[in-house]
Amino acid sequence: MKAGEQKKSLQLADIKKIVVDKALIIVLLFMIIGIIIIEPSFLQWRVVTDILTQSAVKMICALGLMFPLLIGGTDLAGGRQVGLAAVVVASMSQMIDYSNRFWPGLPELPIIVPILLAIGIVAVIGAANGFMIAKLKMAPFIATFGMSTIVYGINCLYFAKKPNNSQPIGGIREDLTFLSTYKLFGQISLLVVIAAVMVAVVWFVLNKTVFGKNIYIVGGNPDAARVSGVNVHKIIIAVFIIESCLVGLAGIMEVARTGGANSSYGNAYEFDAISSCVVGGVSLSGGIGKVSGAVTGVIIFTFISYGLAFIGVNSNWQLIIKGIIICSAVALDMRKNA
Repeated sequence: MKAGEQKKSLQLADIKKIVVDKALIIVLLFMIIGIIIIEPSFLQWRVVTDILTQSAVKMICALGLMFPLLIGGTDLAGGRQVGLAAVVVASMSQMIDYSNRFWPGLPELPIIVPILLAIGIVAVIGAANGFMIAKLKMAPFIATFGMSTIVYGINCLYFAKKPNNSQPIGGIREDLTFLSTYKLFGQISLLVVIAAVMVAVVWFVLNKTVFGKNIYIVGGNPDAARVSGVNVHKIIIAVFIIESCLVGLAGIMEVARTGGANSSYGNAYEFDAISSCVVGGVSLSGGIGKVSGAVTGVIIFTFISYGLAFIGVNSNWQLIIKGIIICSAVALDMRKNA
């Protein structure tokens, strides 16, 4: 084969590889273009800012779930931890003169107190998940599925306590809801700013620290990581603690966005987060994935979900389309990393 023909063959192979690797993202982008063609008003700044605001909470969840995915694990309790953090912070952040207070005799606490308490509670849950997986050798799927049931049960018991009796929690103080209501430059919600900051922090941790590099090593080959001196148990436990703190933050942001909370908050958020990560190229096998990929996956997913609702697609069809996207993403991931 001549040098020119060999170079052309290599270029075609590279293009084919890129197309296969990015096939799903390409299809999803075409779907977005189709939505814009059907409803041109979808392409306006107000819609973009709404999508970014909706993406903020999902972005934090995806960043959190990315950590266990990178070590070849998962966390099926992620969504329930969002709900628990939301209920805890909402129950302790109500206005002092609100008629239906969760804790009638509780004085008005500095807002940082319920925030730190909520994140501390879910951090303990993350440590428990990490311990079961690292020390007790439980499969992440089983350990976190069991923890999901436990967390939901605890949340429901707390939510049902008197005098609340399972009523939606409202009357959230402005020093929490302003994260959603205040607009930077009159356009961008502070929730989006928080999400952007956390993207930068997670990128730095994963790419510029020894801890981040060890996460990829453990995900790629835990046995080789042990031989090279990496404390795999500590990495696994730390990964699940970090993930829980991030999804806990997502729960707090959800309260700020909606102005309330109930025990169903966060339901199935972990599946959307995992799907977004996989669409963005984070491998379920561990050791492969970039923060930029997770961010891309979240934004594309949110654009499509918002867009399908915008053009009036039946909610049941939306579920079917989402399921097809998830299955396609997993299938492509298996093919790329077989």
